[in-house]
Amino acid sequence: MKSLTIMLKRISPLEKMLTLAIAFTMTLLLVRVLRYHDYFYLFYIWNTFLGVLPLFFSRKLDKLSGINLRTIMILACWLMFFPNAPYMITDLFHFSERPPVPLWYDLLIVSSAAWNGLLLGIISLMQVEHFLVRHLKGPWVKVIVLVSFVLCGYGVYIGRYLRFNSWDAVTNPEALLFTMAGHVLKPYNHLGAWAFSIGFGGMFGIIYYTLQQLHHHKKSAPQNEGRFFIS
Repeated sequence: MKSLTIMLKRISPLEKMLTLAIAFTMTLLLVRVLRYHDYFYLFYIWNTFLGVLPLFFSRKLDKLSGINLRTIMILACWLMFFPNAPYMITDLFHFSERPPVPLWYDLLIVSSAAWNGLLLGIISLMQVEHFLVRHLKGPWVKVIVLVSFVLCGYGVYIGRYLRFNSWDAVTNPEALLFTMAGHVLKPYNHLGAWAFSIGFGGMFGIIYYTLQQLHHHKKSAPQNEGRFFIS
């Protein structure tokens, strides 16, 4: 009990809200199974686990004091699993009416799960950016963050449409590298892949910076009292 209390104290308020959001979706899934005996959306349990992994790695950066081999390894693991979080947005493709489950009930599940994935990705990237700001010059951090948006979109693309996953980097690296090399060396033959990657990355980036602005606006609220627009 004492260890649980200590662990909860280490979780930020934002992470506590994220935990609550995930618990909400999992509760909906449990009720769905018990009430309707339909197991279709149980894949969200596994997808949510994969979405938590980048946050697991990004939190480890907070305890590190510099860029070294261990840091690079953690960042590599984070980047490998990072697309798994926003990937959950694309699970909206599975949404359809599945009687006797009410349509509105499944809408709650898929939309809340998509929100969970979005939050997991944003919070983990914020933690990575916070770490990089302490050790790199500002322009380099901005470039890395912008590139991460596109890499995130690309990771979602090869996961959703080419059915690769993060584990293929270890279990099937030849096929993964061959596919990626084709996309990079002959981009004109894969315009759809890059259009999706840039488009998805752009959407994710807009949401990311919007939430950052909301955070800055909240901190400066006493000085800007009465102002409607966020500057």
